[in-house]
Amino acid sequence: MHAVTPIPQPHSGSRVVLRSSRLLGWQGFGAELVNVSAGLHRIPAFKYHRVGVHVGAPVRARCMCNERRYSRIQAHGDADVIPAGLEGQWSDDAACTIFSVWIGEAFARRTVEQLSLKSSDAQLRPQFQLRDPRFQYLAWALRAELEADEASDPLYAESLCTAMVVRLIGGAPTLDDKRRTLAPRTAARVIEFIEAHLDQRLTLSELAALAELSVPHFKVLFRETLGMPVHQYVVRRRVERARALLLHGKLDASQIALDTGFAHQSHMAHWMGRLLGVTPRELVKQRDAQITQLRQPSFTNPGDALRVVSRDRGRSQGN
Repeated sequence: MHAVTPIPQPHSGSRVVLRSSRLLGWQGFGAELVNVSAGLHRIPAFKYHRVGVHVGAPVRARCMCNERRYSRIQAHGDADVIPAGLEGQWSDDAACTIFSVWIGEAFARRTVEQLSLKSSDAQLRPQFQLRDPRFQYLAWALRAELEADEASDPLYAESLCTAMVVRLIGGAPTLDDKRRTLAPRTAARVIEFIEAHLDQRLTLSELAALAELSVPHFKVLFRETLGMPVHQYVVRRRVERARALLLHGKLDASQIALDTGFAHQSHMAHWMGRLLGVTPRELVKQRDAQITQLRQPSFTNPGDALRVVSRDRGRSQGN
């Protein structure tokens, strides 16, 4: 997004939203993939921070924001960072696509406060044509979540957006030499909470609060302790719980999906196929086949089979 400060000129550009995170359950932040036409665009000051990442072929862009004018060739992956409260105006010589991310002030402020940075350093500042490979990696991962047919748990998107904020303010969690994993009691408390709330939406902030850690520090220590990121652990536990319930056979698949925290049955099927290599339907068929096999009589010698056949014939004749 090539954001800018408004000038009294007619608005001539248009925007078409191709994808939106509105229904993905993301809280405190969001994203859109937008087609932007050539022409002049004005954007008012918003209460949230905005990041626009250019997608596709290079485009010549001119913008005005924060009382400064910019003219550049916007290439694939170039990002503009517009803090909350800044309005702007820009024009593109040709149509382009923008991956637009918005970050709520409360979300950003919480991340900043947890890093224990000086107030003068802990700010999102205007940046134009930002070219940072690490930030691009995070942005493209979030875009992949936005475009996925079956998105991951919202925890993953929250983790990515937290990392984006950390990268933009130049902070990074630092660990002292003595503490590089969660304390055993802390790990047990977090795991027990996850197990008890698999059917609900879990957030990094509430899990970090259980561990009495900042979100950035908690993410690092959890990975070191459990051997995988938080979102991966939660999804795996949901899949394992769903597998156990399907094998138990008391509930239908749609109810199991809801009881294990998946958005719907196909969401559960996607992750079971990805992690277990089997769909819920195939798992149920395997279960039923095993039950049928267990119900069939087993014979240690041919005489046993003949006696069963003779008994069954006698019963049929008597009827």
